[in-house]
Amino acid sequence: QLQLVESGGGLVQPGGSLRLSCAASGFGFGRYTIGWFRQAPGKEREEVSCISNGASVTKFKDSVWGRFTMYRDNAKSTVYLQMNHLKPEDTGIYYCAALYYEFNNCDFGPAYKYTYWGQGTQDNVSS
Repeated sequence: QLQLVESGGGLVQPGGSLRLSCAASGFGFGRYTIGWFRQAPGKEREEVSCISNGASVTKFKDSVWGRFTMYRDNAKSTVYLQMNHLKPEDTGIYYCAALYYEFNNCDFGPAYKYTYWGQGTQDNVSS
């Protein structure tokens, strides 16, 4: 079982940057695929990125590709989402989620495939 805690959200102007962290506690973090989701006001939760358990595979939603990067430090049981060139449409609550997966891969899919979720961190991009 994993417990996930996000941090790093805040208020930033368009064009600015934020780095979100997802710190995990529990056993076997290095065997979990991690996804970052966001939920904008009035919209459904969407997956914006994922990273494989071995960190060799990352995938990004088209709208954030080239602006967001995702990486992990398994020794620290932490995953990061670096968000650059932020836009107002990036505003939302960001959640990290974990899925136990024996293969070093990740793919976008429905939110319900992830087993463990953090509480979320709010990100506001506004001038």
